[in-house]
Amino acid sequence: MRRKYLFTSESVTEGHPDKVADQISDGVLDELIRQDTNSRVAVETVVTTGMAFVTGEVTTRGYVDIPKVVRGVIKDIGYDNADYGFDYKTCAVISAIDEQSPDIDRGVTPGGAGDQGMMFGFASNETQEFMPLPILLAHKLTSRLSSLRREGILPWLRPDGKSQVSVEYVNGKPEKVKVVVISTQHSPDIPIEELRKEIINKVVEPIIDPSIRDKDIVYHINPTGRFVVGGPQGDSGLTGRKIIVDTYGGFGAHGGGAFSGKDPTKVDRSASYMARYIAKNIVASGVLPNCEVQLAYAIGVADPVSVMLQSIDNDTNKLEKLEKITRDIFPLRPKDIISYLDLRRPIYRKTAAFGHFGRELDEFTWERTDLKEKIKKEFSKA
Repeated sequence: MRRKYLFTSESVTEGHPDKVADQISDGVLDELIRQDTNSRVAVETVVTTGMAFVTGEVTTRGYVDIPKVVRGVIKDIGYDNADYGFDYKTCAVISAIDEQSPDIDRGVTPGGAGDQGMMFGFASNETQEFMPLPILLAHKLTSRLSSLRREGILPWLRPDGKSQVSVEYVNGKPEKVKVVVISTQHSPDIPIEELRKEIINKVVEPIIDPSIRDKDIVYHINPTGRFVVGGPQGDSGLTGRKIIVDTYGGFGAHGGGAFSGKDPTKVDRSASYMARYIAKNIVASGVLPNCEVQLAYAIGVADPVSVMLQSIDNDTNKLEKLEKITRDIFPLRPKDIISYLDLRRPIYRKTAAFGHFGRELDEFTWERTDLKEKIKKEFSKA
């Protein structure tokens, strides 16, 4: 009997309040790294009606005009009109930044991890991006919402929005998209039926190929009928509250650590990027159909305390070989990860919307598959 199930993943636009907070935190991080590549940063942001509050710990030789960075990010996202209930000109910006604890620095400067914890990476051969299909489609839908708004093709769109995609899997393989949910903030003068028609015609259908649309596909487009009040006016936002959106949409495990606002000495970020890099290269090599990598660290200790691989191909001998290969060919110490992936660059605000993985941008070094042939070669010898 064929095993069927639905798997659902969601994405949010860059104007979602949690993503506004993430982008502000990473905007501050980028500016600090631009001035001092060795900046130690752990910044979090809260946004709500009329206010952005930036807090955290920073050690740096640089200086950042926090209000200027915050207002620049908010403007770029698209909150540039007071009619939206939140805009870069009038919102208050409050900053409460302290120096990072010297107790942490004692372990990090010699090359140890900036904190304890476990980090996960995942890859699957079900898409050419080596991402699970539901989260990949969800991100593409929110990205298209953003593009149509920015290009003025759908001028009634506003920055806040969400997507959700439910895919039917049969024997572990994606077959059909069964349900699509899109909720998008809009101007008050667009009739709901026109909005729904435009979203299906100009957002959904160009992204989801007819070959994978179920013949009875269900659309829920702005299901409440109205979404005018949105963004930080409609809901508070907080850095690190969309960690499943940031990663694999619920596929695989998650260590619980957020990425945004953290410099690469924080293994929550850098080791998660390395775990993705490892998993993607293993799957790209053809040795496994999918792969989940766990790396775990102790604060102040350079070497990971554990390295573990899992796959739907549960061949114990194969997984043990790959775990050894992983330790042999991939840099796993925090300093080595930072150097190998070139992480001391102001690249982080780009990661803070539409996912950290599955986007093959030049800055996203963890998306390279340059070690796939070496893995294949080493595996054949093992």
